[in-house]
Amino acid sequence: MIVFPNAKINLGLDILRRRPDGYHDIETAMLPVPWCDILEIVPAAGPDTTLTVSGRKVDCPPEKNLVMKAYRAMQERYGLPAVDIYLRKIIPDGAGLGGGSADAAFTLTALNSLFKIGADEGELEAIAAGLGADCPLFVRNQPVFATGTGTDLTSIDINLSGLTIAIVKPPVSVPTAQAYSRVTPAEPAIHIPEILSLPVGEWQGRLVNAFEASVFPIHPMLADVKQTLLDAGASYAAMSGSGSALFGLFETDILSEAMTRRFPGCTVFVAKL
Repeated sequence: MIVFPNAKINLGLDILRRRPDGYHDIETAMLPVPWCDILEIVPAAGPDTTLTVSGRKVDCPPEKNLVMKAYRAMQERYGLPAVDIYLRKIIPDGAGLGGGSADAAFTLTALNSLFKIGADEGELEAIAAGLGADCPLFVRNQPVFATGTGTDLTSIDINLSGLTIAIVKPPVSVPTAQAYSRVTPAEPAIHIPEILSLPVGEWQGRLVNAFEASVFPIHPMLADVKQTLLDAGASYAAMSGSGSALFGLFETDILSEAMTRRFPGCTVFVAKL
């Protein structure tokens, strides 16, 4: 079985408060986007489950990879046989795009289908929540409004069809702990769903990723990328998650080659939504 785990972007991200358990309550909208890894799962050739990763380098031993953790969670719950898993990494890691989380969630749904387990969406989301905060999103793989620590999901209606997205991943990494260490939690004056009801052209300045205030001073290159996207004609541009990828939404067609020339040294993805 071959599936194509896709990335996501955050449309706004508010950090409301620090919780007693040390985590933070957040609010964010998340939108799946068509930048994909390739994941293949087949019956094992030998007695043990294996994971083979190619493409972008992943500095992680197989047993600590979220894909293998997803398999182990399903194996423990449903008694699965051994499989061989092949993962081709295309989505950049450490970008705020949820690539590793998508790989894990798609592993859950692929195993559920391959072995005809019959687990419903709620069961798979519960397993996914134990793997990582972004993982449940990719089980349903639809636009959601996320609250709590990011695992409480409500489906929302966001239709950006016809727009073009450009995602730019600079050669910079932003550890999530570093991003959170500098934030000042606050209740927003206007909540994200209300802003999303406005035309995309009215989002800039209203729909804010709170991590930008803490991350941009440390990595000014990211602020430059965002401004370059706006200068190139993006109706809206922002950082995704805690970074370091940024994206722009364009109401006109743009060429991938032209966008790549604007961002030398960066990884650039362009697609029609």
